Amino acid sequence: MNTSDGWQRRRVPEARGRAGTPRTPIDHAKVGRSSVRRRARGMTPGEAVAALDEAELHAHLDRRDEAAADDGGRRAAELAEWQRIVQLLATTGGPYDPGADVVVQEELAEDRRREEAEQQHRQEQQRIADRADELAALAGAGRLDQTVASRAGDEAARALLDDRDYRVTAIDAWLAHALATRSGHYADPDTRAAAASLLPAPVRARAALLAVLIRTGAPVDGDLEFVGRLAQADPDATTALAAWLETAAAVKGGAA
Repeated sequence: MNTSDGWQRRRVPEARGRAGTPRTPIDHAKVGRSSVRRRARGMTPGEAVAALDEAELHAHLDRRDEAAADDGGRRAAELAEWQRIVQLLATTGGPYDPGADVVVQEELAEDRRREEAEQQHRQEQQRIADRADELAALAGAGRLDQTVASRAGDEAARALLDDRDYRVTAIDAWLAHALATRSGHYADPDTRAAAASLLPAPVRARAALLAVLIRTGAPVDGDLEFVGRLAQADPDATTALAAWLETAAAVKGGAA
């Protein structure tokens, strides 16, 4: 959907089940192990040995067929799984029950953990996309000011908008002011420290100069557009200027 000013709202695609979206690569070895487990369910030790003999025969025959050998490792995985099940039943007796197989249950538990992590990642990516939409809309309406508190993840939302160079100038000014005034989530010292790797150099330089101007008592309520221009043109020089002003203020006893 497009907003009135042309910004296209986006949604993070699901990792599975959507046409045209990347799918998780097929794990042929895992498919092979699952197939063996389904076939082995209820087998006695003797039946499992017979199934292993048949699998070994097929593996031997497949070595002569290049097309059959190019199966992504499925045949080898099936053979290894039959061998494992035979060894398991030699110890526990039969029939084979995947529900009582510790190896199988551990793999299923790991699959669930992985799926939960993927789901959490998708949700976080969607949250960032939604926040990017919100910031873009506020910037487009001229309402992205200090009344809007910065939140965790705003740096990622800014990076997402930067991919399309959309409203990023206004958002950079807003983030720099929040960092300089330590408002919103920048009230936390660890978050401010992390900003060094999450925000581009011009934004950090702008924040540094704004911060020292605030500490020297200069009025910064308005949009000091020249600070942004300096930071964009030469972030290192802007940061150096901020450090010089900080030192000068300290010498005169004006530092907070």
